[in-house]
Amino acid sequence: MKIALTGFSNSGKTAIFNALTGQSLETAPYPTTGGEPHLGAVHVPDKRVDKLSEFYKPKKTTYAMVDYVDYLGLTKGDPKQNAKVFDMIKDADAILQVVRAFEDPSVPHPLGNVDPIRDLQALELELIFGDLELVEKRLQRMEEGAKKGKKPSESEKAVLIKCREALEAETPLRAIEFDEEEQKAIRHLEFISIKPEVVVFNVSEEALKDKALIENYTGRAKELLKGNTGAVALSGKIEMELAQLAPEEAAAFLEELGIEEPALERLIKVSYRLLDYISFLTAGEDEVRAWTIKNGTTAQRAAGKIHTDIEKGFIRAEVISYNDFIKVGGSMARARKEGLIRLEGKTYIVQDGDIINFRFNV
Repeated sequence: MKIALTGFSNSGKTAIFNALTGQSLETAPYPTTGGEPHLGAVHVPDKRVDKLSEFYKPKKTTYAMVDYVDYLGLTKGDPKQNAKVFDMIKDADAILQVVRAFEDPSVPHPLGNVDPIRDLQALELELIFGDLELVEKRLQRMEEGAKKGKKPSESEKAVLIKCREALEAETPLRAIEFDEEEQKAIRHLEFISIKPEVVVFNVSEEALKDKALIENYTGRAKELLKGNTGAVALSGKIEMELAQLAPEEAAAFLEELGIEEPALERLIKVSYRLLDYISFLTAGEDEVRAWTIKNGTTAQRAAGKIHTDIEKGFIRAEVISYNDFIKVGGSMARARKEGLIRLEGKTYIVQDGDIINFRFNV
């Protein structure tokens, strides 16, 4: 899973990236217009993996991974600059939109003053305008090709016109229903506003304690945004400090601040929900591992996450739910005796937390 951070300059985007990845990138109080994107891979905290590792004491423990990318901030009304940003993040699975909701005289706001809801609306429009420009250019190229005798794809043209109508009405493409053929026709264009979006309101430490204010921000976001979206509030400054602490110190700091869980865990939960992802588990003395798949994936397709040979030679899957495994004290022998291990075929829909042993023949 790859998630791209976007937002206006000086929104605290890099501070949040540092908090998520544990990196220490410089957070400059001025906008930049160039440079390379910053990448960070983060393992997904999973207590189930921790518990299985306690039982099996494997040589290796592997968590599911999330890749974050932090690039330049967006600029209101600058399509050329924003096109560079979109080009760098177009292959992401989801967008994490950082909205500034903190005051700091030493960090100027690019729009003059702090107004989170205004900024959220403006950011959404930049995504929409970027996609609209892409649609118009594509339709123009198809028209020019037709004049030269190159017959355009009518199916692609039809869905592009559908996209243009939505975007001209200032509706993001994530809010539009596309059937399988339509999705296939426009997939190569890698639209930005079609991606699931998580809005992060970057607030001050004081604002974190104001539950009414936080609920107002997240509530307004739900009212304004369309399609597959979510919203959370956090303090990038605090979360960045937390990321640099040892686990015991971080836990004590969280308790002192009244924060239930760090940003990393909250954002990953929201991202999994928006992308409709789940994890299945494999466990043994060699390795305990979590595998991320789309909800609704069959056992045979899930086997392909491990290796294509397992998918091709799939015979059946031995499955036990994590909760059932814990009920019998982490004993597969006892689980078999009590009939908790099921044999499932190719079309079985894998459930979140399934512990699976795939049987296959190459």
